[in-house]
Amino acid sequence: MHYSSCHHACHHVLWAVAMMTSGDRRYKGQYLHPPFPSESLPQTYSSIMPNISDSKCVLVIGSTSGIGRALALAILDLPSKPTVIVCGRRKERLDELVASHNATGRLKSVTLDVLSERNALKSSIEDIVNTYPDLDAVLFSSGIQRGFDFTRPETIDLDSLESELATNYTSIVRMITFFLPHLIKLGEQGRPTFLYPVSSGLSIVPAAGIADYCATKAALHSLSISLAVQLKEKNVHVVEIIPPLVESELHDFEGTTQRLSNFWLSLEDYTKETMEGLVRGDPYVPAGMVVEQHKKFEQGKLEAATKMYGQFKAMTQT
Repeated sequence: MHYSSCHHACHHVLWAVAMMTSGDRRYKGQYLHPPFPSESLPQTYSSIMPNISDSKCVLVIGSTSGIGRALALAILDLPSKPTVIVCGRRKERLDELVASHNATGRLKSVTLDVLSERNALKSSIEDIVNTYPDLDAVLFSSGIQRGFDFTRPETIDLDSLESELATNYTSIVRMITFFLPHLIKLGEQGRPTFLYPVSSGLSIVPAAGIADYCATKAALHSLSISLAVQLKEKNVHVVEIIPPLVESELHDFEGTTQRLSNFWLSLEDYTKETMEGLVRGDPYVPAGMVVEQHKKFEQGKLEAATKMYGQFKAMTQT
């Protein structure tokens, strides 16, 4: 589960879902309202942005359960009728998902182990791109979560810690690198393309009991901002999805699912709120209590990064 505080969950149980009303659009017959005023967006991003409805083919990595699965099915239901490719390690789950939701014929599946050896991962991604040349959006929802008590360093399983780092961050950097040649090529042909990293509200305010998890999500959060700034000129739009504590299987390994189920945002409510942001073309998509946290701690960061990048380019080009 994204945004879990494991043994320190009670610190995160008060929800402040902010839905500001600064305009509306329709999605599946409902009026939608931005979660923050349009004037709060960085100037560079305040114009109408391309959005998920512009995508013809969306790959959702980590879609056998939880947030990834829910978003994949919600994207499949968009009025724009994209092809959706569900992707993960567990072939039996992918087969079940396609069998039960493929009345339209637009739901495909591909197995992929994000922890594959680097060259094997690159080859797998090249195969995906060759099979689906219309692929113009990739959503990264794969992730694991482990608790580590650094007050007892002798208990730290570094193999487990490094696996968490590889799953939640390093593998995503690799995959982005391998997908970018294709996405940049489409972007240069005039088609907007998209990268959707799924981070966590814990990238903003960490929970000490799951320090490494929070650090991996903070790294992905920072990377997402930098890539959004860098790749905009290539017509590749990087939109960070930032969940709160959400109903999913992520905590099953730690045995905290039953306790946290009293506090999490339902998967249905989370999916609805996040899809609204994706359809609007928001430059980042927090949900639940993370909306307020993002406004409090992240306001102006994307704009500042954009300005700094422009200054850096000006210096290096003179």
